[in-house]
Amino acid sequence: MAQPLTQQILQGETRVFRGSGGISQENGGYGFRPAFLDTLTDSIHLSRFADGRPAPFHCIDGLPEALVLERDRNGRIVAVKPSVIAGFVRDGRFYTRDEAAACVSTCH
Repeated sequence: MAQPLTQQILQGETRVFRGSGGISQENGGYGFRPAFLDTLTDSIHLSRFADGRPAPFHCIDGLPEALVLERDRNGRIVAVKPSVIAGFVRDGRFYTRDEAAACVSTCH
């Protein structure tokens, strides 16, 4: 069974993809915006802070309530459904981290 997506998992993904073009700091100049895909519904959600402002990195705080599994004592999102994956949106299309990294590597 897949595990819920947490900020700690996102931090681990950032470490794994650093240097590949699969993180926000390395692909923003190519038009990629951090986003999440709910693989059960195919709905895409741009990464946002809790107040709704666009986030320049993957941040689960602004995801819709329907995806939230757990909040901490202060109301911050701790975990979202396992069907949610981090990736990027460019020109209306969702890219996984691997796909974004591959695209960035061919743009050089």
